Amino acid sequence: MSAQAETTSGAGEQAVVRNGVSIDPTFAEAFPMKATRVLITAHNDTWARNAAVAMTGFATSVIACGCEAGIERMLSPIETPDGRPGVAVLLFSMSGKELAKQLERRVGQCVLTCPTTAVYAGLDEGEAVALGKNLRFFGDGWQISKMIDGKRYWRVPVMDGEFVAQETTAVVKAVGGGNLLLLARDTDAALAGAEAAVEAMRAVPGVIMPFPGGVVRSGSKVGSKYASLMASTNDAFCPALIPLAKKTELDAGTRCVMEIVIDGLTEADVSAAMRAGIDAIVARGGEAGVTRISAGNYGGKLGPFHFHLHKLLGAEASV
Repeated sequence: MSAQAETTSGAGEQAVVRNGVSIDPTFAEAFPMKATRVLITAHNDTWARNAAVAMTGFATSVIACGCEAGIERMLSPIETPDGRPGVAVLLFSMSGKELAKQLERRVGQCVLTCPTTAVYAGLDEGEAVALGKNLRFFGDGWQISKMIDGKRYWRVPVMDGEFVAQETTAVVKAVGGGNLLLLARDTDAALAGAEAAVEAMRAVPGVIMPFPGGVVRSGSKVGSKYASLMASTNDAFCPALIPLAKKTELDAGTRCVMEIVIDGLTEADVSAAMRAGIDAIVARGGEAGVTRISAGNYGGKLGPFHFHLHKLLGAEASV
């Protein structure tokens, strides 16, 4: 990173500029969620990924999807319970009950159905919820169980052999809604910056970016002029509304804004991912087109987790 410089922002507050990228003196506001990790294995990487992609489909936001889910990382055979290639998947929801419902439906429809797959718990400690416990009944009485090291597994006969599923997995407390707003001079620059940031964040364990490609262009604010809507477009960060909105956070040189939302198993995981994303943008420099980094918050009213961008910039960052 280049040497730090400061510019004023707002009512006497100081923005930090690094390598031509201005980082706002603001924070991302996140909220408590429940989460689980499951491990999907298969005959090869292709089919493990096919199952994981299907399972995590339509899982961008709890606002309408019931859960937020994504691929955490690919797994080598030495990292999986059955010695086959695999994928680690994270699921997040607002309650353990909803998470359990989403988990069972998605595994039943997307993993059980996928050729050669098996599914295992990815967390050992936490509240136990059903994984294969109920899906075993698909075996129509032919299913059998086996205890290994105190853990129960179910073997369900299917047309390509058998579907193996651990009986339960664990649900833990988690953090949802960490975010970065990338302000850029045009669409090409915004997309390139967002892609670089997401790639860096995906190297951080324990997190997912649940939106398509890890990026969301329809950033929202809480509430709406329409009483039936709980969220609506974040007009303060919409370039087309610069001359129209009551309050805009943009200048005329900002023509595109992209948001990256982060869910993590712990507060520290979200901090690490946000820091990795900021570092990736700063490393590209302001000349690459992302000239400013900000974050979405609601004055502390949405959630208790506040990720201050300036605290994430240096060694003094708190997790």
